[in-house]
Amino acid sequence: MVEIEGYDPQMILSNLKPDRMTHPGEIILDEIEYLKISQKAFAERIGVSRSLVNQVLKGKRAVTTEFALLTEAAIDLPADMLLRMQERYDRWKVEQEPSFMERLKKVRKFAAAL
Repeated sequence: MVEIEGYDPQMILSNLKPDRMTHPGEIILDEIEYLKISQKAFAERIGVSRSLVNQVLKGKRAVTTEFALLTEAAIDLPADMLLRMQERYDRWKVEQEPSFMERLKKVRKFAAAL
């Protein structure tokens, strides 16, 4: 965390944490809507169930490497971008869990004592 004398560390831009992260499914949804492709047609195009597509687009399931590569081939959204977004989203979700953050704090404290 960056600290600058006279400034609240929470108000320094590089220290800010977002209140909400964008699930990569939202980006895919925006793109297929822009291209006027239905979820059903998209699912058929990439060879997966409509249910899986719907769950990914709603952020209920993760974008896997396979799904990202199929999406890239179908609508030209870069798989690497989608996977990086998924990783950031997953990390953000974990960091929202107070019990996990407390556990992480204990592990860091233990590691610092070594």
